[in-house]
Amino acid sequence: MTDYYAVLGLSRNATDAEIKKAYRKLAREHHPDVAGPEGEERFKEVGAAYEVLSNPEKKAMYDRGVDPRSSAGSQGGAQGFGFEDIFESFFGGGSPFGGQQRGPASRTQRGGDQLVVTEVTLEEAVFGVTREVVVDLADVCSTCSGSCCAPGTQPTTCTTCRGAGHVQRVARSLLGNVMTSSPCPDCGGYGTIIASPCPDCAGRGRTHSRHTIKVDIPAGVETGTRIRLSHMGDAGVGGGPKGDLYVEIRERAHKTFERRGDDLHCTLEVPMTAAALGTVLNVETFDGEQEVDVTRGTHAGHTVRLKGLGVGRLQRAGRGDLYVHLDVQTPTELTDEQQELLERLAALRGEEMPQARLAPIGGGVFSRLKDAFKGRS
Repeated sequence: MTDYYAVLGLSRNATDAEIKKAYRKLAREHHPDVAGPEGEERFKEVGAAYEVLSNPEKKAMYDRGVDPRSSAGSQGGAQGFGFEDIFESFFGGGSPFGGQQRGPASRTQRGGDQLVVTEVTLEEAVFGVTREVVVDLADVCSTCSGSCCAPGTQPTTCTTCRGAGHVQRVARSLLGNVMTSSPCPDCGGYGTIIASPCPDCAGRGRTHSRHTIKVDIPAGVETGTRIRLSHMGDAGVGGGPKGDLYVEIRERAHKTFERRGDDLHCTLEVPMTAAALGTVLNVETFDGEQEVDVTRGTHAGHTVRLKGLGVGRLQRAGRGDLYVHLDVQTPTELTDEQQELLERLAALRGEEMPQARLAPIGGGVFSRLKDAFKGRS
C-alpha cells in the first residue's frame, strides 16, 4: 500500500492545513509544465496522495490500513473504468459474455520516485564530477523483510470474502434483481488480513532512513538537467520494486567565465599600445594557462577563439570552445611625457586634426562588436 503521508513528506498526525499546504507546494514543483515530462509520474503520485488524505472518509479508511484507491471498483474516477468494469460491478465481477472475475488486490506496489537537488560549479560542469547527495528514502523493513507481518506470523485468509477480495450481494434496480460486487469491507479487497502487523514498521513493510549516495555527474550538465538513478528510490510496499532517484542540477555562476551552451566566453583587457603593436598574452583557463595572440592593430570587440577549451558535451564527444573578447583599454590619465609622445605620434600620422568619417555597418565597429557577441573570430 502506497505511503501517502511519505509521498507528501508528512507525518501521520498531519493536520488538514498541512496536507493542503504540502500538496500545493509539491503539485507546483512537479507539474509537467514546470518539471517537464519527467515530473508527470511524480505529479500523479502527489495528486493520488492528496485525493485520499484530503477526503475524511478515504483518510479514515486509509488510516485503518485500507487503501481506497487500490480497492476494486475505486479507481479515482472514470479514468481506467471501461466496458468490462461496468458489467463487473453489476454482474458479480464478471461480464455477461463470460469474462473472468477480478481477483484480490495485491499488497505489493512499486516504490515512489524521489528527487534531490545538488549544486555544481561551472568547472565541475565543464569536466564532470562525482558528488555525494543526501536523501531520505523508504527501505524494506529489516524486521519483516517487507511482508508487513510480525515475525513468525503471516496473513490469514479473510473469512468474509474467503480470499476473493470482494463480496457479492443482490440489489434491486430498474432491471430487476442484479448481482453486484464490491471490495470486501474487512480486508479492503486484498483477500487476506494481517492480524499481527510488524511492530517496527506498523504493518507497512517499510521504514525510513537517511542515505548518502554517490552520483557520477557527467560533463555538460546545466541547471535543470536531471540524472536518473534507476531502482535507487523508495522501496516498494509489500516487497515491491524500488522507484527511481532523480538528481537535479543547479549550476553556480562563475565570476570570470560565462557559459553559452557548450561554449565559454570571457573578456580580456588589452592595453592600447599592445593592441596597436601586437603581443601575446597569457590567460588562466580551466585547462591551465593559455596564450592569446593579439595581432597588430587589434580593435575593441575583436574575439579570439580557443578551440576545445569549452564545456564537455553531454550527448556527444568533445568540448565546446572558449571565446576571448578583447577590450582595448584607452588611457584616461597621462603624464606630461606620455602626452607629448602621443601628440608626436598623432603628428607623424597626420592626425592632429582628425576628420570624422562614416563607414558602412557591414565593416565597421558595430559589425565587429556584433560578431564578437555572437562568438565569431
